[in-house]
Amino acid sequence: MEVKILDLSRQYALIQEKVEQAVCEQMKSGMYIGGKAVADFEKKFAEYIGVKHAISVNSGTDSLVIALRALGIGEGDEVITTPFTFFATAETIAMVGAVPVFVDVEEDTYNIDPDKIEEKITNKTKAILPVHIFGQPANMERIMQIADKHGLAVVEDACQAVGAKIAEQKVGSMGNAGCFSFFPTKNLGAFGDGGMITTNDDTLAVICRAYKEHGMAQNGAKARFILQGVEDDLADTVSPDGLYNPYKYYNYLIAHNSRLDAIQARVLDIKLDYLDDFNAKRAEIASYYNSELSVCADVVTPKVTDGVTPVWHQYAFRCGKKDAMGNFLAQKGVGSAAFYPVPLHLQKAFTYLGYQEGDLPVAEMLTKQTVCLPIFPELTKEELQYVTENVKAFFEG
Repeated sequence: MEVKILDLSRQYALIQEKVEQAVCEQMKSGMYIGGKAVADFEKKFAEYIGVKHAISVNSGTDSLVIALRALGIGEGDEVITTPFTFFATAETIAMVGAVPVFVDVEEDTYNIDPDKIEEKITNKTKAILPVHIFGQPANMERIMQIADKHGLAVVEDACQAVGAKIAEQKVGSMGNAGCFSFFPTKNLGAFGDGGMITTNDDTLAVICRAYKEHGMAQNGAKARFILQGVEDDLADTVSPDGLYNPYKYYNYLIAHNSRLDAIQARVLDIKLDYLDDFNAKRAEIASYYNSELSVCADVVTPKVTDGVTPVWHQYAFRCGKKDAMGNFLAQKGVGSAAFYPVPLHLQKAFTYLGYQEGDLPVAEMLTKQTVCLPIFPELTKEELQYVTENVKAFFEG
């Protein structure tokens, strides 16, 4: 038997008829960038997360860059974040000219350790950027307390955690801004790339909308007034079909070209209706893995914090023989993944920061031990049994 780490074709088969109809309608409409489809999805996503504003962009990476810029973070500022995550988290901090300051993580949840944040705060610190890693929310109550105490902004990297909750509040609604990715492998994945910024801050939303689209037109004028105090008399009128804005060639800020296309918006709009069911199936798979693997002496299964609802973007357990395990599973036709092989503070791109091996021991340990098993909603019972049988077989020698 072969069990892939992820098989997106199965989910496509489930929603094929709806998606193909929607995509064909969009192609016939002649509206491919912006317009009603994108506006409708932004509104629907904002309601789902429980925020006032959702600003679509072309990737999760851009969502982080634009959110950081909109918060005024730039040259010489410091942003505290985790070293155990995808490179984009820290890369975007560096891209806006700021310095990523890495804080070690919790051994059981893999998330940034709030107890170690305050010791890294300096007079240059402007923000905390927690990551809800593998779909489990970080300790936002503690992080927000620290941020409020020190006057810091908080940007939630929720790229792996769409739909995850602390109590009944969804991630992406707790900090100043939330950032999401719609990369195809995510729990809510497009048929290409895409991202979203969420916020309850009206001012921040205006600036993000300006920065995502060349700093132009009405949003550009409003953002310049907010940032520089320079007022402009641009009218708020836009053509009824949304295709042509007569003010699109009036530019007020140096910004980005980061737009979610209309076809992706239609796809995501449909898939959002299924998301809670998909996440519930992931939770059932994670529960099965936890139950079956708890008997293995060399396995540490992931812990879920009380009061938290994770969405299990990945199922990552700890194993002292990570590489051997991955090779064994591959021989048996079972897909696995090694997220992440190198902690960010030891990536060559960040050599200039001066970190050394041993500086952040928990994150370094996790990169040597975490193994991710297949976890997507369409997995069958037989496939799950085959996966766990082979994990057990590895430990039985």
